Amino acid sequence: QVQLVESGGGLVQAGGSLRLSCATSGRIFSTYAMGWFRQAPGKEREFVAATRWTGVSYADSVKGRFTISRDNAKNTVDLQMNSLKPEDTAVYYCAVDQDPPLVALTTKWYEYDYWGQGTQVTVSS
Repeated sequence: QVQLVESGGGLVQAGGSLRLSCATSGRIFSTYAMGWFRQAPGKEREFVAATRWTGVSYADSVKGRFTISRDNAKNTVDLQMNSLKPEDTAVYYCAVDQDPPLVALTTKWYEYDYWGQGTQVTVSS
C-alpha cells in the first residue's frame, strides 16, 4: 500500500517562497509519475507540476516560479515555490500515478492513483 505525506505548507507574504515535500512509503517505481496538485476553496482540483522518467510538466500559471524535484532513491518529491502570489493559496496535494513506463505524463488529477492528505499554503497580499 502506497502512502504519501506532505509537509512544508504555511503562511507566507506575496513574493515569498515555500518548499513542499512529499514523503512516501510502499512500493514506488522510478517510472511512476509523481506530481503536485492544488485546490482552492470553491474551485476544482488543478494540476501544478509533475515528473516521471520521460520528463517534467508545469501548469502555465506556475512556470518560471515553481520547480519540481524528485529523489528516486528516497522516493520523495519536492515543490520549490518562489515568487508566490495570493492566487497560489490552496491546499496542495502530492500524488502518484502508477501507469506503465510508456504512458505519457498526465496532468489530469483523476488519473493519479494515490494521494496525500494535503498541506495548506496561504499567501497574503
